Amino acid sequence: MYQHGGDIYRNKIELDFSSNVNLMGIPEGVLRAAKRGIDFSCNYPDAECNELREAISKVENISKDMIICGNGAADLIFSLVLTTKPKKALLLSPTFHEYEQALLSVDCEIRYHQLLEKNGFQLCSDFIEMITADIDIVFLCNPNNPTGALIKKLLMDKIVQKCEASNCLLVVDECFMDFVPYGKDESLKERCTESKNLFVLKAFTKLYAIPGLRLGYGFCGNVLLLNKMKNTKQPWSVSIPAQMAGIAALRECEYVNKSLEMIEREKNYLIQQLCQLNFKVYDSKANYIFFRANISLYEKCLEQGVLIRDCSNYIGLTDGYYRIVVKTHSENVKLIELLSNILEDS
Repeated sequence: MYQHGGDIYRNKIELDFSSNVNLMGIPEGVLRAAKRGIDFSCNYPDAECNELREAISKVENISKDMIICGNGAADLIFSLVLTTKPKKALLLSPTFHEYEQALLSVDCEIRYHQLLEKNGFQLCSDFIEMITADIDIVFLCNPNNPTGALIKKLLMDKIVQKCEASNCLLVVDECFMDFVPYGKDESLKERCTESKNLFVLKAFTKLYAIPGLRLGYGFCGNVLLLNKMKNTKQPWSVSIPAQMAGIAALRECEYVNKSLEMIEREKNYLIQQLCQLNFKVYDSKANYIFFRANISLYEKCLEQGVLIRDCSNYIGLTDGYYRIVVKTHSENVKLIELLSNILEDS
């Protein structure tokens, strides 16, 4: 079975650096809203998520009719694939595993485009040539997971154009775009209004630290596709606590600004420390750091109650690649001290 980050249930974990959620934890206002939602849970949730979609529409400046909500971004990934039933797909390697899992569930043939270490795992323009007439769907994660590499807007625009010309559906996962300081300029959400072949994914999970509540959403200008997805996905998939938490989260502007400031500061600290330990650190624009070590780290960290993400089970990666989320300073210091001790003992 494929192992994700955030698996704190099988081991005794004191510090979890494997799950890419906001270091500040759940905002108080979001927590209160979720608890209030429990009081209303004797009722069925709004299957259309009308109030939540209205709130997202105002914040994202996107028509409510172009928004669909789901039980996390993964729910929408599977629903989208089940609705479209593509015959051939194009994925990056390495990238988020759920795309592959969803595609295999409908017996879709998958073609992989290998991201090269010599390019810092950055996507290059030669990818466009991979979008051939027989490709039905393309999944891109921007910033990518696990590398954190950002695909620049100029290249993304060219990819959108190629997908439109090939009548290929482009799914862009922007779940980590909120952590990019200039993410609003890099997002493709505005292109959804003019393209019928573009679907942009987002989630509350990472930014507001609520992976356990499961809440994601997507933008798409193809209303016919959205209606088909609604008929395909299970009804009432978004709980009342999740919907109320999402509405409250969209009001947490101060929390978001403070989070981004803290993440930037602590990320710089971690990168500096990892480089001093002679680890190879790659350019990540998200709230996590992707790096390579010449010694085994996962089991030795686990023995000390610290969980990091071993990336060796990603397609296109081998042993020695790791991902860590940016946490609070005291937690980051503990991780660096542990890694230093591991190096000294090796």
